[in-house]
Amino acid sequence: MPTVAERLDYPADAKLLLLHCSELGFCHASNDGVFEALRDGIGTSASLMVPAPWAREAASRYRGEDVGVRLTLNAEHDLFRWGPITQAPSLLDGDGGFPRTITDMWDHADLDEVRRESRAQIERAVLWGFDVSHLDAHLDALILRPEFFDVYLELALDFSLPLRLLGAEAEPNIGFPFRQLAEDEGVLFADHRASLPPTIHPPWQALIELLPRLEAGVTEVTLRPAVDTPELRAITLDWKYRVSDHIVLVDERGLGDLIARAGVTLIGYRPLRDAMRRS
Repeated sequence: MPTVAERLDYPADAKLLLLHCSELGFCHASNDGVFEALRDGIGTSASLMVPAPWAREAASRYRGEDVGVRLTLNAEHDLFRWGPITQAPSLLDGDGGFPRTITDMWDHADLDEVRRESRAQIERAVLWGFDVSHLDAHLDALILRPEFFDVYLELALDFSLPLRLLGAEAEPNIGFPFRQLAEDEGVLFADHRASLPPTIHPPWQALIELLPRLEAGVTEVTLRPAVDTPELRAITLDWKYRVSDHIVLVDERGLGDLIARAGVTLIGYRPLRDAMRRS
């Protein structure tokens, strides 16, 4: 079987790096951070949280960038709430929005309502004009349990979209072969997942140190870029790390050149989607 890199018309030993900007639509600071990373920095892809408060504003600023849909069934912040865009009583926690925890969502969600809500989020993104490049799962809620993963995989097949998945090292703890199930259905996803430690001094050092360790194939690194604003600081305690991610991607200190010199090619999710649809 050809590797993912070969499906994308690269050599099998090519090192491809996908710098994914998560949580577009979360807040205005995130919208600024994500679009700056995609347009002026080295970000290569992003995912939109359709039910989140600033998703419509993000749609008004969309100019054809590589953006997927982050299927969202949780609202984890105490004072910053959002909820389903469909009639989905089992996806409400009684406090004005989605459940805060994935365990609460799993315990009460009706799978038909999960399926209908998730499909509606994709369709709304399309209606807003997004050329959807992939599917993502907020808090990994649709990945970690097999009955919810079935919905995630079904939607990937229905819309011919690649999936963001956890790395192979996560499968033993989760307890079912989600990556193999996706591969058996012809769904494409990154070969490897890498994370940058939550450090802010200096924020780009972790990415520089990652480059020599990259393996052949597609490696995805997920960041949540946002600009530093009073709004962001009021919403979440992890604002420093979101601002740090923005610095990594936009105030890059020659990172693009370093990446190229390391023999690494930056890509987004759209090539994976196109390869899926060709096949």
